[in-house]
Amino acid sequence: MDDGMETKLLRHEEEEEGDLTLRIWNESKMIWRVAMPSIISRVSAFGTIVVTQSFIGHVSEIDLAGYALVQTLSVRFIMGILLGMSSATETLCGQSFGAGQHHMMGIHLQRSWIVDLITLTLLLPILIFGTQIFKLVGEDESIANSGGYISFWFIPFVYNYVFSLTIQMYLQAQLKNMIIAWLSSFQFVIHILLSVLFVYKLNMGVSGGMIALSMSSWFLVIGEFIYIFGGWCPDSWKGFTIAAFKDLVPVIKLSISSGIMLCLELWYYAVLVLLAGYMPNAEVAISAFSICLNINSWEFMISLGFYGAGCVRVANEIGRGNAKAVKFSIKVLLVTSGVIGAIFFVLCLVFRKNIAHMFTNDERVADTVSDLSLLLSFSVLLNGIYPVLSGVAIGAGMQATVAIVNLVCFYVIGLPLGAFLGYFTSLDVKGIWIGMIGGILSQTITLIYMTWRTNWDDEVKKATERLTRFYLKSNE
Repeated sequence: MDDGMETKLLRHEEEEEGDLTLRIWNESKMIWRVAMPSIISRVSAFGTIVVTQSFIGHVSEIDLAGYALVQTLSVRFIMGILLGMSSATETLCGQSFGAGQHHMMGIHLQRSWIVDLITLTLLLPILIFGTQIFKLVGEDESIANSGGYISFWFIPFVYNYVFSLTIQMYLQAQLKNMIIAWLSSFQFVIHILLSVLFVYKLNMGVSGGMIALSMSSWFLVIGEFIYIFGGWCPDSWKGFTIAAFKDLVPVIKLSISSGIMLCLELWYYAVLVLLAGYMPNAEVAISAFSICLNINSWEFMISLGFYGAGCVRVANEIGRGNAKAVKFSIKVLLVTSGVIGAIFFVLCLVFRKNIAHMFTNDERVADTVSDLSLLLSFSVLLNGIYPVLSGVAIGAGMQATVAIVNLVCFYVIGLPLGAFLGYFTSLDVKGIWIGMIGGILSQTITLIYMTWRTNWDDEVKKATERLTRFYLKSNE
């Protein structure tokens, strides 16, 4: 679709009166234009991590637990910060595109690279001193040693997040993220082939799996660079500019509030894995919990497609000054994502124990995964609601408020409940997962109420003031 059609699609003048079916159809088309490529890219990208876990799980049970520890604690911790810091790009690029300030999008993208590169470099000690950190928090020594070794291999991988996360947000704000879907699909296929080559053909074991992970992740980034620098974003990319270094402080402030909001959510899962590590038979507990969490997270990538659609649709319509279109879009988003969540709820119940055998040959782990399947099903059902509401909040620039909601719901309600049920009842790992659901459920209810009570006309005024503050002429 050419740029004129894309702009026309996104700036579609929604009739306030008229056929409701037609309005829903038109809104659904705009939502899926963002959501489908985002779903494909996120499922593929996260799939590389899950595939690596599967290969490592068939090499060694200890390394499976070590990988699970690093991926769900260290990498999730780092990704949470970078994803949160990068979400400021979604707010600013989406609203700039809606307001017609296309040249500002490239400047916002470069600012995000500067902020994220500095942030990630400061976070490297988390991976460098992985063994010491895991032992410090009381993890089993053999698992901590394996996790520390795997941590080093994640260093070249995590640097791809600086570019892949921000570029996807930049492209989807202007309806150009189909290229990300294609590149991510190729990345997934390449990753499987590289994993077979390094792990099985060359017998490189864990190190082979990690090399394949890093190589395939940078294939995606290089493809994105070629697309942007090659002239496929002529309106929004005007080349590198020193303007990216101007007004960094307000961008950093918005990035920090975005970071806190999403970090509190992603770290929540990481802490739950940490709690599972203190259970009797920690190797089985961590492996089973991590497998369920990765299945939940993989399905969550689909929800993140609608999260991205929520960001773009709300940001674009707020930037355009249409509060009524924002409210209508939110309703269609919630219904669509909720139906998909219900479908995966049923699938998780149907397949139960069969899922575990994709990752491990250990029957103890498989039995524990099967035991958690009902709770896993309820988790994926909730995935159909709260990510959309988080996307709405980011599109409107309300990250700071949601950060407070996440802090209370996850760390005041969810974690204490999970710890109590896990350690002081016979529920064990199931108790931790019940606590997780409790935190997510309370967050979902709060976000629904907050979205319902929001005055969207006021949010339009705030967005106008923000865009005016950041605006630079194209020749600056």
